[in-house]
Amino acid sequence: MRVLVACEYSGRVREAFRKLGHDAWSCDILPADDGSEYHIQDDVLKHLGEGWDLMIAHPPCTHLAVSGAKHFAAKIADGRQQEALEFVQALLDAPIKNIALENPVSVISTKIRKPTQIIQPWQFGHEAQKTTCLWLKNLPNLVPTSIVGKGDFYTSPSGKRLPKWYSATKDPKKRSETFQGIADAMADQWGRKRLTSIMKG
Repeated sequence: MRVLVACEYSGRVREAFRKLGHDAWSCDILPADDGSEYHIQDDVLKHLGEGWDLMIAHPPCTHLAVSGAKHFAAKIADGRQQEALEFVQALLDAPIKNIALENPVSVISTKIRKPTQIIQPWQFGHEAQKTTCLWLKNLPNLVPTSIVGKGDFYTSPSGKRLPKWYSATKDPKKRSETFQGIADAMADQWGRKRLTSIMKG
């Protein structure tokens, strides 16, 4: 399959699919962290019509995530939130048969539609909590692969209770990366199994 991983610079999901033999490419306005030749550094909206069989999209959540709700008034007033929502809608409307769009709990649920599925890293082998919403088109829900403990929490000086992995990861880019177990599940369940089904059909 031809797989487009939109708004990804880590290469984690792209490489999970490439390891299974798919023609997978990541695309982001930032360069690839791993320096891969299979990365398109550009506006992904320019590349949606290039014959992809599957797109997995990770649109920026900066202006959408409810964790930043205290800033919503300003972001609504200056149009940043609306612009972010229009970008999400453009990805969901892409001329690609199979689509998965990933984001944390956000206004996408109320402004566009509710997610198809909500998953956690601890369902895929990582002792961590990070509520992840999936909006799916022509794809089955991800099936948990390895349920483990939910990880430790700590209370910040402001009184906020946060997962320990989050506080230990200072780089915002690293915090936004897809957990490896989830990337592998996407490749296996939406890549390997789906490709086998297509070949049999």
